[in-house]
Amino acid sequence: MSQSLPQNSPAPEHDCYHCGLPIPAGVDLPVDVDGARHQMCCTGCQAVAESIVSSGLIDYYRRRDAMPEQAREAMPDELKDLGLFDHPDFQQGFVKPVGEHEREAALILEGITCAACIWLNEQHVAHQPGVTAIDINYATRRARVRWDERRIKLSDILAAIQAIGYRAYPYDAARSEQISQRERRSALWRLFVAGFGMMQVMMYAFPAYIAEDGDITADIESLMRWASLILTAPVVLYSAAPFFSHAWRDVRLRRLGMDVPVALGIGAAFVASCWATFIGHGEVYFDSVTMFVFFLLCGRYVEMLARQKAVRGVEELGKALPAFAERLAAWPGPDGEKVPVSQLLAGDVIRVKPGEALPADGVVVDGESDANEALLTGESRPVPKRPGSAVTGGSVNIGSPLCVRVTRTGEHTRLAAIRQLMERASAEKPRVVQQADRFAAYFIVALLVLAAVTAAWWYWHDPDRALWVFVSVLVVSCPCALSLATPVALTVATDALARMGVLVTRGHAIEALARADHFVFDKTGTLTYGEMRVEQVRLLGAIDDARVRQLAAGLEQGSEHAIAAALRLGGGDAPLPAFAGLAATTGQGVAGVLDGTPYRIGRPAFVAELVGTPVPDVLLDDERSGRTVIALASSAGWLAGFALSDGLREDCPAAFESLRGKGIELSIFSGDTPSTVEALAGRLGVQHALGGMTPEGKHAALIALQKGDAVIAMVGDGVNDAPVLAQAQVSVAMGGGTDLARNQADIVLLSGRLGSLAEGVTLSRRALAIIRQNLWWSFAYNFTAVPLAMSGLVTPWMAGIGMSASSLLVVLNALRLQRKRPR
Repeated sequence: MSQSLPQNSPAPEHDCYHCGLPIPAGVDLPVDVDGARHQMCCTGCQAVAESIVSSGLIDYYRRRDAMPEQAREAMPDELKDLGLFDHPDFQQGFVKPVGEHEREAALILEGITCAACIWLNEQHVAHQPGVTAIDINYATRRARVRWDERRIKLSDILAAIQAIGYRAYPYDAARSEQISQRERRSALWRLFVAGFGMMQVMMYAFPAYIAEDGDITADIESLMRWASLILTAPVVLYSAAPFFSHAWRDVRLRRLGMDVPVALGIGAAFVASCWATFIGHGEVYFDSVTMFVFFLLCGRYVEMLARQKAVRGVEELGKALPAFAERLAAWPGPDGEKVPVSQLLAGDVIRVKPGEALPADGVVVDGESDANEALLTGESRPVPKRPGSAVTGGSVNIGSPLCVRVTRTGEHTRLAAIRQLMERASAEKPRVVQQADRFAAYFIVALLVLAAVTAAWWYWHDPDRALWVFVSVLVVSCPCALSLATPVALTVATDALARMGVLVTRGHAIEALARADHFVFDKTGTLTYGEMRVEQVRLLGAIDDARVRQLAAGLEQGSEHAIAAALRLGGGDAPLPAFAGLAATTGQGVAGVLDGTPYRIGRPAFVAELVGTPVPDVLLDDERSGRTVIALASSAGWLAGFALSDGLREDCPAAFESLRGKGIELSIFSGDTPSTVEALAGRLGVQHALGGMTPEGKHAALIALQKGDAVIAMVGDGVNDAPVLAQAQVSVAMGGGTDLARNQADIVLLSGRLGSLAEGVTLSRRALAIIRQNLWWSFAYNFTAVPLAMSGLVTPWMAGIGMSASSLLVVLNALRLQRKRPR
């Protein structure tokens, strides 16, 4: 348990200044800290203190409000040999490369007791040579550290953390859950003590309320007051201790948090009641103090449960992968061995039994079954898997045994990418949250001024009521509800959207999606499946069909576009031509040189620039028929034309109808030929559809729409869409798109269902409506309750109920977003 330490008050000489433990007799280990000499209990504390002082981190001792956990406590097994952390096999599960020599690790810290601990760790680690970045989340104790492996090892970073009295080791969801369980257990104990104390104090207070004058003798009244004091002391000193410690920390850091008025109200009422008990006359408020603490803790406990439930989505993803996998010693072959998932490598073949989760991404090599991918895509229906099918780590095999060849492991899996995007969204504060936080800070200052003015007025007119009116004004207000109104609703909405396959990756995305009134869609891979098929090859030169297919596949071998993938499938098994100087022109095509001859493949107009002659009529006819046409030519002349088609997503018409029903305008921007785009727009009933667009054209057209005050949501897939995705107020990428598009996007459709996007708009609008309700309730409650308290119409215990109920109502209102509505 941490020990309180007032600022600028050195620990007594019989206690260690660093850790607070008693100093053994005869030990003299002084350290000069901030101009004063302080004694340490052991050479370990002395070394740590000297390290802190020599590193210029003396502010740690000025800022801390609790002692660190003792370094002599049991050390986790993971830290007994820090050298293990430098082993590449050991790092596979929690370290990822972010550059040629830069690495990033996800760690969890133990020993964190206050905000000063976060500051000390961040400052100390950031000053290590080779560390490029460190970020520690106080709420979760999670740290992300980046370093240059040429200058420092991970074990050196962990040793630096250990040197100042803390412990760090690879993050895992199970340990994070243990921390949450400890928080719940601690909150329950505090709530139990407050509830028990409240009931007992009310037993002694009740006779005083119902007795007539003279019914209770002075000695009995004094006895009941002393009994109430004894029963209230544990409630104030234990149950309410976090309020006081947090308030003291805020005051020392010269900022006003929400615990400052609460601590001031509890402390003032308790001290005044103790004084009245000591001197034998005056009012006591032990019953109000205990009731207030109990109701406030009750509200915060329910709020904590709701908050942990809302943010459990990322933790569930962390637990989706099993700890062990059955790796086959040889394939094909029946013999297997159980190995840790961290030891799996790309190319290994594993056996996954029915009911087991897949430990990594891979491809089925044997067996037929179904996989449940609900946690990853929000799609509840099982997905059939057969040889050649791709499978995703974290999905569950629910049919028959499967043999899977591993393609990606650890932080390179799709599951890890999803988790990282969710963490990025949770780390960002939307504008509306920042505004609420700023207003809450001003509100607290105004509240303290109002409370002081009110106390002065009542002291002048009715001194007997001044104290409890002062306490009521402090505790009846609820800046908590104001600050919780937005973030809780956004957190619950983010979790609910993820469960339906709509992954929010940016903090502002939900608000922007709810306000969007114009959706712009790309065509290939967005409205269609992106699985282009070559329907026809038109030979325009003297080269045969097989050769033009090989040339096309060779030119497109480095492209990620769906059209390129279709052309590569026709390349056959023979080695592809070795083109030199391959250069892609975004939205147009690819150019290269083979045996000194320039070649081009792409849009007919782009290829015509190389040939120097008009596009053949046969290719123009194919374009007018609504098909996608890709031309191939060399500097010597036209070689071939490829007519491709792509199937429309099944749920696309229904999704468009749903979006139109919500008052949303729809447009299609595509690089495909205008005739192809117009044909598709006609099927979907879209009036505004533009084809033959370059990325620059899409970007300019989007800016033109935004100048008309439209709030644009851009839905795209592929490298062509990255610039326009970045320009839109909110961007959406299909789950199967390229990495660049997903990184640019604010939202990723993991399920690939446009119907999920329409449902996401509905839920985002509900979230925005609930945020407005919460904010209106917070303002209405505070602007009603504070004047009533100032007028003396609200007692402290009523104020406690009002404050707790206000926060609880905001959280419960936000949890309504988790309820599914019928489609």
